[in-house]
Amino acid sequence: MDVAILTRVSSNKQEDARQESELRNVCQENNWAVVECVSITLSGNSKERPDLERVMTLARDGKIQKVLVHEVSRVARRNSTAHKFVEDLAELGVSLWWNAQRIETLLPDGKRNPAAAIMFALLAEMARAEREQLIERTRSGLAEARRNGQVLGRPVGFRLDALKAHPDVVRMLRANKSIRDCALRCGCSPMTVQRVKRAMDATPAEAEK
Repeated sequence: MDVAILTRVSSNKQEDARQESELRNVCQENNWAVVECVSITLSGNSKERPDLERVMTLARDGKIQKVLVHEVSRVARRNSTAHKFVEDLAELGVSLWWNAQRIETLLPDGKRNPAAAIMFALLAEMARAEREQLIERTRSGLAEARRNGQVLGRPVGFRLDALKAHPDVVRMLRANKSIRDCALRCGCSPMTVQRVKRAMDATPAEAEK
């Protein structure tokens, strides 16, 4: 059976090698052939997901019959994105396997696995709630820091460095290109494009000159 491995981390400080290693071991145990490992550094709440689009391309082309992820939250922390991805795969007869519970969305006969569907919905909701709690804790911490008189945010010089390091991304963003288009055309990650966009939004136009 031909499969794709999907790994995702939210920041450059995280490492997806463990995810890939564990999933490759699963493939060895089951004699599954890895067609491609699709990896990305991107927030699971992002609306633009070139990694999921790449996996869907492999599925539509009939190159894979199964997609492996470490856990449900690696697909997405946005419920609509996660459920649409699973539904689109199922319509193509491609199953999603997640290693944390060692369960998959389709049964051996190709029919949907009811137990997996219930578990996926529950875990996807937990992933969304976990992210919301993290955001709330972060906001609370920032508010407390401000009350204590701390100056937050990176200095203007840091933002200018990001702009100067990626002039091609800056040009694309000024041309109103999407984050995905910028990443593909400039050969960088969507996370880098988002960082440059934040720097542009936070930097006065005269300071960029």
